[in-house]
Amino acid sequence: MHVISRKRLREAAAIHADLQSPLATWFRIAKKAQWNSLAEIRQTFPSADAVEGYTVFNIKGNEYRLITRINYRTGRIFIRGVLTHAEYDRGSWEK
Repeated sequence: MHVISRKRLREAAAIHADLQSPLATWFRIAKKAQWNSLAEIRQTFPSADAVEGYTVFNIKGNEYRLITRINYRTGRIFIRGVLTHAEYDRGSWEK
């Protein structure tokens, strides 16, 4: 898969230092993956969930949410944002 853009992952890790390693691990796995569906993603990330057209990953033991839009046909993952659990629960990212 092609992750667009890693810059958002780096920015999130700069804000939340404890995210650097978990996001690097997620990126390494995602760029080597060849996912064709949410079911395939869940083989690697069982807690991944579809939410209103986005695929949401729990990062660092459910402390953070990585919000993505995945185009399975083109093999691209677009990073929408990385939020704390509390920020995600407020729902402002959906607008």
